[in-house]
Amino acid sequence: MADKQLKTLAAKVNDLIQLCELLDQENRELKSQASGWAEEREQLIEKTEVARKKVELMISRLKALEQET
Repeated sequence: MADKQLKTLAAKVNDLIQLCELLDQENRELKSQASGWAEEREQLIEKTEVARKKVELMISRLKALEQET
């Protein structure tokens, strides 16, 4: 009886080890994705800032042209 309980316990421990390894892998993948998203976000913020400056410059030029006429 004790041998059967020991085998059951060993099987459960092995299942937990496998689950921990799976969760660890999943956690690493999620952290990698989050890092990629953060990098992408920074790039998008930079592109938005460049576009905003270009639009502001165009508006300034149009106002200057309007004042000349």
